[in-house]
Order: sequence, then structure tokens, then C-alpha cells
Amino acid sequence: MTYWQEELRIAIDYLRYPNVYNTRIPLLRAIERRRNSRAILYVTGDRPGLEAQIHPEMYDYFVNLLDDIGMIDRISLILYTRGGVTLAAWSIVNLIQQFCGTFEVIVPSKAHSAGTLITLGAKAIVMTKQATLGPIDPSVNGPLNPGISGGPPEARVPVSVEAVNGYIELGRSAMQRSEPQAIKDLLLKLTDSIHPLVLGDVFRSKSQIQMLGRKLLESSGIKANRIPSLISFLCSESGSHDYSIHRREARSLGLPIEKPNDEFYAEIKRLYDDFAAELALTQVWNPIASLGSLPTLAYSNKRSLLESASGGSYYFVTEGSVQRLTIPGAGQQIQDNRIFEGWRHEPAA
Repeated sequence: MTYWQEELRIAIDYLRYPNVYNTRIPLLRAIERRRNSRAILYVTGDRPGLEAQIHPEMYDYFVNLLDDIGMIDRISLILYTRGGVTLAAWSIVNLIQQFCGTFEVIVPSKAHSAGTLITLGAKAIVMTKQATLGPIDPSVNGPLNPGISGGPPEARVPVSVEAVNGYIELGRSAMQRSEPQAIKDLLLKLTDSIHPLVLGDVFRSKSQIQMLGRKLLESSGIKANRIPSLISFLCSESGSHDYSIHRREARSLGLPIEKPNDEFYAEIKRLYDDFAAELALTQVWNPIASLGSLPTLAYSNKRSLLESASGGSYYFVTEGSVQRLTIPGAGQQIQDNRIFEGWRHEPAA
């Protein structure tokens, strides 16, 4: 099939599927035909104020889509994420691998942290020219984490494994300068700010992420002699959680990177533009600005997507309304009334 025949097929399919999710079905089908696979789209949005992440609650929804697909030669996971729970990423990869002979990941833009961990289990990683991976150093988040000053009582500051590791390296450097009291003071200061059990969890997580990364690379068929350097770079040597790994560097590290041709890139980009527009990824969620001069305004903000062409769309949504109130002595205030926050399902047409 030529490029223009494929474009005509997509255009005809658009006329068949009138709502938002169903307009992505022809785009998913086009990728499936190109890759001779079945495609799954997984997006955890990073819209400022409405961020989402990879989470264990996704597991059952993945099971539902994979049961619909059944056993097949190749599955293409189209992934957009800033990261999340590392064990959830590990479970997702192992689950998908049970349903196919070849697991591949297509990265339109970002697959960071736990998203990069998912790519390590893939036999092929298709990256666009703007796509980036990132270090897989996890953050620990739990009830014993430091609180956020001025935030709600349940809000906690994530503790980065590499941030703690950098602090410890500072102490080691002080020890090398023959200042033994310095490292003692640094450790005492650290435990003043971070609960010792959280610090223990940090170091456990560091060992765990290295083990998970190594196992996934082994399952993907990466040469054994490349694995130690890959794990070392992704877990510590990159230096910062925000470090971006583009396609050329990812290939030089030994990852199985594929570059899409122009037609394939156009299909990936069109799919990305579609879900990015629906989730308003580039727009800050500002209830006051959204309200404008209105007294009240209802909202429904999608934050994550998990979709296949035949299994429907699972989407995480926050719904509610913002209202302008006049409070005696305090002036005008904006009240955010959230009435629903959770997952919904839209079947395929």
C-alpha cells in the first residue's frame, strides 16, 4: 500500500468514527498495519497542575486490553510518560510479554524514568527525532516522607534516590579531606530532614531498580557485555533525573533503537498531536483563569489514557466545578468542587 493510499484509508476511517477516542482508531490501525502488530496507547499526562504517573492500578486495565487482543506475534506499546512506580512498570512489561513473541515500544515524545524502564524490556524502541528517554533513578514517596510546607497535611515531598546518593557522596568527599566530623554532621543533618526508614527505603529502591533494569535488558536480548555500562549510566552516571537521552545517544548506549521513516513519523506525530490536544498537555490547569468572569464553570479534565483499537479507551478523569464566592472580610475566593476523580471506559465503535 502506498503512502497516499494509507492517507485515504485514514481519512475514510475518520468519517466512520465521530467521537474523540474513536478518531484515534484509524491512527492506531495504521501503525498496526505498518508494524504488522497490535497497538496499545498508554499516556500518563504531564499537564501542569494535573500530572499523572504510571501506577499499579493500571494492571487490570492492561489485562482487559490484552485479553481482547489475545496471543499475537508482535505488540507495539505507544508510550508517553514522565514516569511513576517502578514496580508497576516492571509488571506491565512482564504482562505484555506473556501475550506476544515480540514486544516493542514506540516513543513519540517522552518516556522518562519508569517509562524508560519499560523500554528496556523491548526488542525494538522506535524513537522520533524529538523523543527522549531518561535516567531510571526512582523517587520514594510515602507517609513518612517530609511534608510540604504550606500544603495539605497528607502532601509529601518525594525523596529522590540519586539526590540522597549525591548528598552521601558529598560526605565521602569531606571524609577524603580528613574531616571525619563533617560526614557525621552531614548524616545527622540528613536524618533530621528525612526519616531513617525512608532513607532505608531509598537505598533498597536503588538496588531494586538496578536489578529490574538488568532483568529487562536480559529479556530484550541486549548483549550481556553492554548491560553493566547501560545500568550504570541509567541509574547514576547521567548525573541528573532531568537528563534527556535522545535517539542518537540511546543507540550509542547499545539500546535497540529504530528511526521511523517519513511516512511512519507522520503517523506517530498525528497520533501524538491528537492525544496531546485532548489532554491539553501544553496548557497549565488554572481554575481562576478558566473561570474568567463567570460565577461558576464545570470542568472535565482527562489526565491519562490506555487504549487499543478494539478494546476501547480507559481514561483517568478529574471532574467538578469551580465557583467564585464572596466571603465577608476575605473578599472573593475561588472554590474547587471535585465531584469525581477516577477511571472510566469508552468502548470502541
